[in-house]
Amino acid sequence: MEYKHYRNLPDQTGHYGPYGGFYNLPKELEEQFKEITHAYLTISKSHKFITELRSIRKHFQGRPTPVYFAERLSNMVGGARIYLKREDLNHTGAHKLNHCMGEALLASYMGKKKLIAETGAGQHGVATATAAAYFGLECEIHMGEIDIEKQMPNVIRMKLLGANVIPVKTGLRTLKEAVDSAFVSYLKDPKNSLYCIGSVVGPHPYPMLVRDFQHVVGVEAREQFFEMTGELPDNLVACVGGGSNSIGIFTGFLDDDTEIYGVEPSGKSLNIGGHSATLTYGTPGIIHGFKCYLLQDEKGEPAPVYSIASGLDYPGVGPEHCYLKDNGRVHYVTVNDEECLEAFYTLSKVEGIIPALESSHAVAYAIKLAETKKYQSILVNLSGRGDKDIDFITSNFGYTAEEMHKRYPEYAKSRK
Repeated sequence: MEYKHYRNLPDQTGHYGPYGGFYNLPKELEEQFKEITHAYLTISKSHKFITELRSIRKHFQGRPTPVYFAERLSNMVGGARIYLKREDLNHTGAHKLNHCMGEALLASYMGKKKLIAETGAGQHGVATATAAAYFGLECEIHMGEIDIEKQMPNVIRMKLLGANVIPVKTGLRTLKEAVDSAFVSYLKDPKNSLYCIGSVVGPHPYPMLVRDFQHVVGVEAREQFFEMTGELPDNLVACVGGGSNSIGIFTGFLDDDTEIYGVEPSGKSLNIGGHSATLTYGTPGIIHGFKCYLLQDEKGEPAPVYSIASGLDYPGVGPEHCYLKDNGRVHYVTVNDEECLEAFYTLSKVEGIIPALESSHAVAYAIKLAETKKYQSILVNLSGRGDKDIDFITSNFGYTAEEMHKRYPEYAKSRK
């Protein structure tokens, strides 16, 4: 089954094959999403909208972000050439601003007064707060209490940028509950606000809208890699939670011969509540108004999930990723906590780049992949920087991999 070019998906009902769409939504919310779809499909084709967005990306965000050859890391792993698409150098420290500025520009064109968003790792919250400040909009960010504790630097940034951060105290107090809370708030006044969802998830048109704004990553990376090497990468790697950074770079290479890998978190165990590897272990279901692969309990409800990376602990995943899994265009693989931490420490020490824990999953898989792809190139989407994670990591695991192994001897034992 061949992959259709991304602009042919979704269909008019918002589906990517059997996935996506909008389900079980209040009538008022469904009408609002149809209005957003109409506005986006109309405005996004206009010269004025495109010109303004390009200007924002160049003069405010600092795009294009570079592709970097990680020579020391490549030499360490023994032959494969590892390259990094440096989304960590995007303003605010991650890829999230790509779609947040686009969504805020759309909100401004629609006459909205307020942005509402959820966040896990805090990067989407910071990006939404930044976009709101740029356009002079009110901003409300919903964040689970557990994630607030883990990601305090980003909480501080959001507040400095003028956002009202709402602690979510229900359930597991992480990303899913933050989405629930944000939806409830949005329902109170959808006419004057825009829900800026944080990934390629949710009811139509959000998976399409976020993907289109993130597509710039793939466009840049393809052109940059070819300019640097005279060819396209043999392999492409990105982490997958909801899937925004990965779908953004994947869309630049889906029609090429490049092997593509989406990396999910297998966490601390494969028991329910011990991981967030949705595409690997989930089954089709409905969450937050759309159909996707979903980690479910015995009752068919969204199961508890876990990841050391707050931005990856979501029980669902983007519907386009589900479609890509089913047709075999993308290989979905896993990395556990130990491998993630090893990659975090390694890239920091070897290349002088401190990656986000989310991105460390992709780096970890690239290092593993390099063992079997000795004479090939591997392009990794380094979706964010690790400033937000350093307090959590150093207080819990230490400053080096060696210190981590002393604190957690089971990690050292498993490496033998």
